[in-house]
Amino acid sequence: MIENLRESISLRRAAGASLVLAALLAGCASQPDAIQRKTGWMRAEVADSYIYAYPLVLMDVAKEAATGGDGAQPGQAPLNTLRHAQALPPVGALNPPLPGVDTLDSTGWLDVGAEPVIVTLPDTRGRYWDARALDMWTNVLWSSSSVAARGARGAARSQTIAFAAKEWQGTLPKGALRIDVPSANAWLEVRLQTSGGRDLTNVKKLQRAIRVVPLSVYTGSTRGASVAVHAGSAPSETASGGTPAEQVAALDPKAFFTRFAQVLQDNPAPADDAHAQELLNDIGVSAGYPVLWTGDRLSAATAGVAEARARLAAPPPNLLNANGWSWIGDAAGKYGQDYALRAYAAYTQFGTATRDDETLALVRVDSDGHPLNGANRYVLHFAPGALPPVRGFWTLTPYSTNGALPDVGSARRSLGDRDRLRRNHDGSIDVVVSASSGGAHAANWLPAPRTDFALALRLYAPKPQATDGSWMPPAVVRK
Repeated sequence: MIENLRESISLRRAAGASLVLAALLAGCASQPDAIQRKTGWMRAEVADSYIYAYPLVLMDVAKEAATGGDGAQPGQAPLNTLRHAQALPPVGALNPPLPGVDTLDSTGWLDVGAEPVIVTLPDTRGRYWDARALDMWTNVLWSSSSVAARGARGAARSQTIAFAAKEWQGTLPKGALRIDVPSANAWLEVRLQTSGGRDLTNVKKLQRAIRVVPLSVYTGSTRGASVAVHAGSAPSETASGGTPAEQVAALDPKAFFTRFAQVLQDNPAPADDAHAQELLNDIGVSAGYPVLWTGDRLSAATAGVAEARARLAAPPPNLLNANGWSWIGDAAGKYGQDYALRAYAAYTQFGTATRDDETLALVRVDSDGHPLNGANRYVLHFAPGALPPVRGFWTLTPYSTNGALPDVGSARRSLGDRDRLRRNHDGSIDVVVSASSGGAHAANWLPAPRTDFALALRLYAPKPQATDGSWMPPAVVRK
């Protein structure tokens, strides 16, 4: 994308200047046409800049919704504090999009401005876990899992991670892994696998063993303790204005870019983003300053934002696609200058992990291209040796078309390799997806809502072939 931006900016300016000159010489252009010629370059640059800025603005809104500055409101938690979900997400849960039902999640926002923050993860004694920290641009700074820990040390034991500002100098606890944070804040998520029901009690004990404290508290030089806010369900990070994504969508162009300019002060762009910064300067967006668009420039910016929002929801061309499924490949969580993919991931899968941590494939249509609907009966045939390639485990989960958890009654909400799936004689597996019972295939039946729905396939700790294009999920065939 960055190459296209560099090439297009000079072309836009040259084309815009030529068009304006021709209109003046001819003297026959209407006023709306003249405005379009004068501001068309700005509309295009605002659209590109919105895509670039979106992840940072979304993260800032999400942080504010989760902490409120001091974490004093119900459902909020202060900075450097984990908020532990005490139950799996309820029906209708939408934030984050496509909420998982295989793990109990703990999330928090770290502030490394004053000193490092020390995170201690307990030994889960064989239970799958994964964890990740994202910077404010949604890039994954650090991630690990029980699978990775076993591979590195032969056994998944406790871990100590120190998140520190890049310029911080000092002594860290012995054995702590230092992770440099390029921005003032980072978002942390720790997920513990659970089968639900009574197993939640065991997971909650492990949650309480997770520790998040500033360095001075960890070493005992100052007094304090990590605090955990226990919610009745998975953390939603919502405020009165709706989900963070809904709040960002409600910002008008000036408000969006003014907020971006404010957040940019504490979360500087990477040096490699110099060209994107040039575009921001062109349209009048500078760190720490309000945006002052009026008249034709405001009209052009409004059109540019509308264009960007349409692009934001459109799958980028470099997603992996097969049999109606789409998923992010090797670039997940490590986007570089692929701003379109980064924005799409933030918009559709908040907190996207790296290719080594999780792969989430989504399908909305059957093998004939028709929308999935629970009134029908579908079969996914996993051929022998073609099951989802994982080092952890995999699951299938249905969602409403907007990414919310649907109502499937008291039936199970996901199905995967940890269930007692019935195999065919050749070792293959057929999974039945429908609103009605699977009948003879009840062991392999995944309940779906009696409406249009989407189906998500999650691969926890996937193998490389899950993201390099050498493996593909099976088609969803209507029977």
